[in-house]
Amino acid sequence: MVRAVEFRPFERQGPYERLRDGLRAYRLITAMWIRSTMAYRASFAMTAFGNFAATALDFVAILLMFSRVDRLGGYSLPEVALLYGVSGTAFGFADLALGSMDRLGRRVRDGTLDTLLVRPAPVLAQVAADRFALRRLGRITQGLLVLGYALVVLDIHWTPLKVLIVPVMLLSGAAIFSAVFVAGGAFQFVAQDASEVQNSFTYGGNTLLQYPPTVFAKDMLRGVTFVLPLAFVNWLPALYVLGRPYPIDLPQWVAFAPPVVAALCCALAGLAWRAGLRAYRSTGS
Repeated sequence: MVRAVEFRPFERQGPYERLRDGLRAYRLITAMWIRSTMAYRASFAMTAFGNFAATALDFVAILLMFSRVDRLGGYSLPEVALLYGVSGTAFGFADLALGSMDRLGRRVRDGTLDTLLVRPAPVLAQVAADRFALRRLGRITQGLLVLGYALVVLDIHWTPLKVLIVPVMLLSGAAIFSAVFVAGGAFQFVAQDASEVQNSFTYGGNTLLQYPPTVFAKDMLRGVTFVLPLAFVNWLPALYVLGRPYPIDLPQWVAFAPPVVAALCCALAGLAWRAGLRAYRSTGS
C-alpha cells in the first residue's frame, strides 16, 4: 500500500511556496464554482435569500425571548445583538471560506480523496474550495445587519481601542472558526464520516456564542476559554467594549488577545491537518 504523502511532491516545498500555491489553487477553484453559480442568477438569489432567512430565525428566537423578559442573563437586547452579530459574521466568513470541510469524511470513506492527492495542488486548498457555496453570503449579511443594529442602538463610550477591537473581533473570530473547521477535517481522517461531530463544534459553537456567557455554567465558560478558545471570538473582547466584567476571573488585557489566540489555533490546526493527511492510507481497496 502506498502512503498518501508519496503522491505530493509539493510537500517538499517551503512554507511560503506552499502558501502561495494553496492560495492560487483556492482562488482558481472558487472562481470556477462562482462562475457556475452565477450562470443561474435567479437560483443564486433565491438560495442566498433562503440562507439569509434560515439564519435570521436564530435571531427571531432571541427576539421572542425578549418579548417575555427585559434582560437575558443580565444583558439587554442590544447587548445580546452585539454578541450575536459578531459571532454570526465571524462564523459566516469562516463558513464561506471553509464550510466544505465537512465533506472530507465522505471523501475519505469512499476513496474520492485519492483524486485530490494526485493533483499538483495542496489538498487543503482543494477540499476547502470544493463546491464553494456563494449562497453563504446570506449568513454574513444577516450577521452584519444585526451587528449594525447593535452598534447604532448601544450607548457605548467609544475610545480608539474600542473602535479598533470591533474589526479585530471579526477577523480573529473568523480565523478561530476556520481553525476549528480545519481541525475537524483532520479528525475525519481518523473517524472518517464524522461531520456531525465537527458541526457540533462549528455550528454548535456559533450558537453558543450568540447568548450571554452569564447563562452558562462556569465549567462551560472555562472549557471554551482554555480548552477550545471560542470565548475569544466575541465574549471576551465584546465584554470589554460593553464595559462589563468577565464571567470568570481574567485580566482585562485578554480582550486584546484574540489575534494571538487565532494565530495559535491556526498553527495547531495546520499541524493536525498535516498529521492526519500523512496518516491517510486510502480505502485499502
